[in-house]
Amino acid sequence: MVEKEINKLLVAIRDYELSFTASRSSGPGGQHVNKASTKVEVRFNITASEILSEEQKSQLLENLANKITTEGELIVISQATRSQLDNKEKAIGKLLHMLEKALLPPKERKPTKPSKAAKEKRLDEKKRLSEKKEQRKPPEI
Repeated sequence: MVEKEINKLLVAIRDYELSFTASRSSGPGGQHVNKASTKVEVRFNITASEILSEEQKSQLLENLANKITTEGELIVISQATRSQLDNKEKAIGKLLHMLEKALLPPKERKPTKPSKAAKEKRLDEKKRLSEKKEQRKPPEI
């Protein structure tokens, strides 16, 4: 149920609210790197988004805090290929994957108990350590 809503959101976000800039890539590539603007930067302003609810915005701002600028923009860069179109698609894919991951609710923790063997091992280790420390003490007179 939640995943279907997230997918609808991601499709709607893809249509607009994204801004793209292209620049020259770094790294090897010869003359092509110096001439063609193949590096793509995708910006998505979370705080100004009309598609996201306030709850979703706060969830994204919290979960992606270290990836968001002070203006509330999420920036994703791709320069993996020599094609601007391919890099644009990869950048959008990265962005959507990040948003999807950040919007999924965290799994509930199922409390577990230590096994019998684990309890015995812990107690044996405590006993061994206690005996080791006991041997360090000088004998009582």
